[in-house]
Amino acid sequence: MVRMLKAGLGLILLLQGFCITAAWSAAGPTPAFGEEVQKQKEIYDSKGARTPDGYVIDRSLLSYAHLLPAEFFKSLSKLGPQDRWLDIGAGEGRAVIDYATARYDAMRPPELREIEGRARCVAISIEDRRNARWYNATADLEPRKIEYLHGRTFGDYTADELGQFQVITDVIGAFSYTQSITRFMEKALNMLAVNGSIYTVLQDVGWENGANKPHYPNAPFLTEIKQADGSDMKVCQWLKTISCVEVTCEAKDGFTPPIEVYQVRKTCDKVTVPDASLVHFTAGTPPERRFVLRNSPGAGVRTAGEAR
Repeated sequence: MVRMLKAGLGLILLLQGFCITAAWSAAGPTPAFGEEVQKQKEIYDSKGARTPDGYVIDRSLLSYAHLLPAEFFKSLSKLGPQDRWLDIGAGEGRAVIDYATARYDAMRPPELREIEGRARCVAISIEDRRNARWYNATADLEPRKIEYLHGRTFGDYTADELGQFQVITDVIGAFSYTQSITRFMEKALNMLAVNGSIYTVLQDVGWENGANKPHYPNAPFLTEIKQADGSDMKVCQWLKTISCVEVTCEAKDGFTPPIEVYQVRKTCDKVTVPDASLVHFTAGTPPERRFVLRNSPGAGVRTAGEAR
C-alpha cells in the first residue's frame, strides 16, 4: 500500500521526483521493486482528482523560509545580480517568482537589504507546471532573469548545461524521492560554487541526536541508511562523511511528520560522496527507502561528477 503523508503547520509537500537508477547488488532489482517504481511513476503523472494527498506544487518563498534553516534566507539575501539560485523540484516555480518580484522585498528584513538586485534563478520541474503567475512575472523581468526547465529529471542535467550556483534548494523534492542519494549529492555539489550551500529537508527520518522514533506505528523511517554490518547510520552522519563540505542538521518536531533540515556548504572542489546503494523502495509521497553503505575496498566513495 502506498504510504501518503499529509502536511501540518504549514508544511506542504512538494513532489517533484528524481528517478534515476541506483547501484544494485549482483542479484539486481526484484519484480516487486519494478512494481513500486511503476506506482511511483503513476504518482508523478497524476493530475486532477487522481492526484494523491501531498502532491502540492505551489509552495511559496515564505514556506521555504519557514521550513529551511534560518541561514537559507540570509544566503538568499546576500545574492546579487552576478549570482545564481537553483530550485530543484520547483513545481509552478512560485518561490522563484516571489523572489524575483516585489513580494521578496516585503519579506526581507531591513538588516539584509544591503545588496541591491536579484540573482538569476533556474527552476527545475519534471513536468511543465507554469501558469499565468509565471508568465505575468517573466513579462516584467529582463530576459532569462528566471528560467524554467522541464521534461527531464535533475539527474539528466550536467554541470556544463546548468552551470554553477551559489544557492541550491530542494524542498521535499529530489532528495526525498531519488533512488540514489549518492548521485543526487554528487550532481548538486558539482553544480555548487565553493562557499555556496545546498538547503534541503527530509520527513520522518532519524534525527542526528537519536531523539525521535518513526512517525507511523509499526513502520520504519521513510529514509534509512544501514552500514555494511547492519547498524544504522543517520542521514546527517552520512552527509558529514562527504569531503569538502560543512554540514548542519536541525531537527524540527513542529511538523507532521517531524522533519530534519540540512545545510550543506561546499568548502573546496575535491568532493567525494560515500556510496549508498538502494536496497528497498516503496512508492509514496515521499517513498519509503532504505540504503546500504558500500565500504568494500575501492568502493563506497565516489567523486562528485563521476559518471555512473
